[in-house]
Amino acid sequence: MTARLVAFRCLQRIDHQGAYANLVLTAELPRSKLSDRDRHFVTELVYGTTRMRRACDALIDRFVSKAPSPEVRTVLRLGAYQLHFAQVPAHAAVGETVELAPKAARGFVNAVLRRVADVPMEWPDDAVRLSYPDWIFDRLVAELGREDAIATMTAMNAAPTVTERDDGYTQDIGSQWVAAAVPADAGDFVFDACAAPGGKATAIAASGAVVVACDSRIPRVGLIAANVSRLAASNVVPIVADATRPPLRAASFDHVLIDAPCSGLGTLRRRADARWRITPTDVADLTVLQQRMIEGCSPLVKVGGSLTYSVCTLLAAESTMHRVPTGFEPIAARPAGQWRAFGDGWRVLPHDAGTDGMIVLRYRRTR
Repeated sequence: MTARLVAFRCLQRIDHQGAYANLVLTAELPRSKLSDRDRHFVTELVYGTTRMRRACDALIDRFVSKAPSPEVRTVLRLGAYQLHFAQVPAHAAVGETVELAPKAARGFVNAVLRRVADVPMEWPDDAVRLSYPDWIFDRLVAELGREDAIATMTAMNAAPTVTERDDGYTQDIGSQWVAAAVPADAGDFVFDACAAPGGKATAIAASGAVVVACDSRIPRVGLIAANVSRLAASNVVPIVADATRPPLRAASFDHVLIDAPCSGLGTLRRRADARWRITPTDVADLTVLQQRMIEGCSPLVKVGGSLTYSVCTLLAAESTMHRVPTGFEPIAARPAGQWRAFGDGWRVLPHDAGTDGMIVLRYRRTR
């Protein structure tokens, strides 16, 4: 079994069966018996071809007069990615990829990929070149300005770096900055309203605070418990609860963190297929849920305590446009990290520091 065959099988499931790229790779790589080098190649091909799907189709469709079958379309995308984005030599990218196609289609695939290799591309627009749906491209340009939007989308087309904390937990630097934005001290009580898989909860617990780590789904609370056990974070208490209606006493926490479910538009470098799944309707639905979480969790904060709200997106609708109940005032101090001022809070763009895109807003309860 070759690396390209494993990548092709993964892409077939992602492209045409709705599978998630990370889950497919997790299942396929261990049973592939490939070398570490070939596994890395498979990972690049799967994530890269998935991210750049729209651009690959544009490269291909210049030379296609009739829509190919789904299977052949996947082969062509895989070849186009190798030729244009991965800089694989044409003889290898074409010759070995052609073998993945059904025999009756190999001549066609060979002809198309050789034209892709030989004919320079003139992109119709930046949305196609960067391989984003029009609505995401237009929304980011409108909210960030064209220069930052292009830089952000370019950064999210690159593979993410892997960052480990001192305790061995793998966590993006941006997420570490969010956890550090919660002003917890030893002995404080903290409620982490959307804690799975436990990265921010265990980071906050390193301060000596007691953290109640919540999620509404039992399997995800199991992930929190597993990480708590692995990191020996005995001051983290996992619970199953609905963050829109937490079953906890009002004014019982020094600090509350709502790391809310969101569109994830700041994490597209990690989630290769997400740009093709998220819709404007999803964003609208999430904003309603986010507001309900703010309203449900804010009463838990003691007077003098803090409420921190964060999302791994870049959109105002999912952050600064939310309403915080009366009795809370913004905390003006800049959190640690490379944040840009954004409304009452702070935002980091993926190209600012090689992190995921994040927004954080912090409030002090005054009455």
